[in-house]
Amino acid sequence: MIVAIDGPAGAGKSTVARAVARRLGFTYLDSGAMYRCVALATAEDGRPPAEVARAVRIELGDRIRLDGRDVTEAIRAPAVSERASHVAADPAVRVALVDKQRELIAAGDYVAEGRDIGTVVAPGAPVKVFLTASTEERARRRAAELGIEPAAVLADQASRDRRDQEREHSPLVAAPDAVELDTTGLSVDEVVDRIAGLVDAARG
Repeated sequence: MIVAIDGPAGAGKSTVARAVARRLGFTYLDSGAMYRCVALATAEDGRPPAEVARAVRIELGDRIRLDGRDVTEAIRAPAVSERASHVAADPAVRVALVDKQRELIAAGDYVAEGRDIGTVVAPGAPVKVFLTASTEERARRRAAELGIEPAAVLADQASRDRRDQEREHSPLVAAPDAVELDTTGLSVDEVVDRIAGLVDAARG
């Protein structure tokens, strides 16, 4: 079974998806880490993003490896995050990474999170969730993660949202059959409970 969790930055996708995967005993797929890996590699060696996306070997898990090298912390640097948002707008990069993501989830039970899981990567997923949160809450979470003031995040967040929503290839939108879940004011456990309930219902 595939559980697809999409939504904008700061909505809580990664935290929730990891927790749901643990609760259900599924494997967690962080698609955003794959785009960050491509962004890091292009910054380091100057190769075109599409070439990197086709060639690199990305290993996901508790630690993220790029061509065998542990890049778990490196891909979370603010500069890499910013670059990843631009890289993700490249249609050729998305095609290459979507292919890799589909290969990963073809066998087994996965909780996959990103911005186009339910619409592009796994449109047939029986459980699709689109996480949202207020602009202020999303900025607060992102700022806490980076150790900076929320006000410093707001402008970048708005710019990133605009790129994600307006890009021509795989824009950030909720799948028509996705359950939209506003996480503002909810604990992680509360969100996980709701998604686990959707999984139970899908299993019948």
